[in-house]
Amino acid sequence: MSADSVPEQTFFQDPAIDRAVAMIMTLAAELAVTKDRLRAMEVLLVRQGALQADALDAYTPDAEEAKRLAADRDAFARQIIEAAKGTQASLGAPADVNQRFA
Repeated sequence: MSADSVPEQTFFQDPAIDRAVAMIMTLAAELAVTKDRLRAMEVLLVRQGALQADALDAYTPDAEEAKRLAADRDAFARQIIEAAKGTQASLGAPADVNQRFA
């Protein structure tokens, strides 16, 4: 039996839920790697004297940067909420598509 013929592993009745969980777990793994690399970068910058040890924790953005950060967070949150609601991002095919190409 080849790997291509092995059925997909399922844990939930709806395979879309399995795929969503797999996607979430993949994103969680990527976030863990990103956090590890960011921490390593902070350590290296401190060791090289390019950054003071408490500089990131003490950082307060100026008004313009705070506004940009808030806008970025709001846009990101909107994208996540729209995806969770299942809001259509693009139009589907017209109802008569099968007749038009028959």
